[in-house]
Amino acid sequence: MKSKKHQIVIIGGGTAGITVAAQMMRKNKKLDVAIIDPSDKHFYQPAFTLVGAGTFNYDNTIRPMKKLIPSGVKWIKEYVKSIEPESNRVTLNDGSEVEYEYLVACPGIQLDIDGIPGLKETLGKNNVTSIYTDPKYTWEVFQNFKGGTALFTQPATPIKCGGAPQKIMYLADEYFTKIGVRENTTITFVTPGSVIFGVEPFKQTMQKVVDRKDIYLRFFHKLVRIDGENKIAYYKIMSHLDEPERLTHNPKPIGLQMISESEVAIPFDMLHLAPPQSAPDFVKKSKLANADGWLDVDIHSMQHKTFKNVFGLGDAAALPTAKTGAAIRKQAPVVVDNIIHLIAGKEANNAEYNGYSSCPLVTGYKSMVLAEFNYDHERDSDPLITKFVDTSKEQYSMWLLKKYGLPFMYWNLMLKGRA
Repeated sequence: MKSKKHQIVIIGGGTAGITVAAQMMRKNKKLDVAIIDPSDKHFYQPAFTLVGAGTFNYDNTIRPMKKLIPSGVKWIKEYVKSIEPESNRVTLNDGSEVEYEYLVACPGIQLDIDGIPGLKETLGKNNVTSIYTDPKYTWEVFQNFKGGTALFTQPATPIKCGGAPQKIMYLADEYFTKIGVRENTTITFVTPGSVIFGVEPFKQTMQKVVDRKDIYLRFFHKLVRIDGENKIAYYKIMSHLDEPERLTHNPKPIGLQMISESEVAIPFDMLHLAPPQSAPDFVKKSKLANADGWLDVDIHSMQHKTFKNVFGLGDAAALPTAKTGAAIRKQAPVVVDNIIHLIAGKEANNAEYNGYSSCPLVTGYKSMVLAEFNYDHERDSDPLITKFVDTSKEQYSMWLLKKYGLPFMYWNLMLKGRA
């Protein structure tokens, strides 16, 4: 059996993995760093919402992985089969092993398409779409939509970019208005949550957006199965069965049927959903996972609670904040700093990550709210930007940031270890 050994092994060549590797090499070019990732391509996923609304070129979201691996970093182009933290070893699908002194686990998040009965059979056809899997098909659905019930739904699991399911909905509203079918359309957002957004003052702004666009909200609903051929989505009502007034906002007639006391059927003409999501199986099956299957790390230092030479960040980490690239931008320097400390024989004492994350809430083709917050669900907006613009309100400048500024920063600063 083949075996390799590296000082620092990074699982995942996504946003977190490339950023950490780039920052490591900027700290010390002599470090022995390896990235394990099987993919030839790296995707700028934050633009998938814009691709789905026809305002961003899908090809511009893709870069060759080989051009993003930082100079001096080894690329192990293979799938991870298992992690054995007791022996400081990662086993790959080809049977080879990679030993490490320090491990950075940031493999991202997997889409559990099998998590909802009927989803696998209908996703990508029957007007059932997701920007998470095929934003180009979402745009095709938009263009061919003739009116009816446009159903948008949020899963009950944690997901990457938790605001994406409603962002694409706001763009749909504007596009349907443009092509003249909005008057014949009922846009409905169905979520297991209790509010459209949970942090003030962004919550108030988003509620005004919902009301202005006359969007029907249904709360405490979990998608449990889909009949794609007959275009029916089935939901379980999770709570407040005895308080129906808490289940809806801006109610509309959409042909909803009560299947039982706690299950409803909603017919649709198009359905956009975010599939259930989880950490990769090799994480869930490892001793690095907590009871819910996420990397069991300290929420401020990203150091593993049991294995002190292991760090986890990004979407697979058990951090009670939104899973976004903006969060990784704040997590990565803490991880790098702590590993550099350990290599020098010091304590990993950087515990500065406060749960910062950001959700660029696109509300139309020329407007966006930049929601920034922390573990305490408090606003955590950039003080420099807020001197010039109120990011809690819909702004054209924030739309320009989303479409042009953030992609530039991502490719040229963040993945180069400069931001």
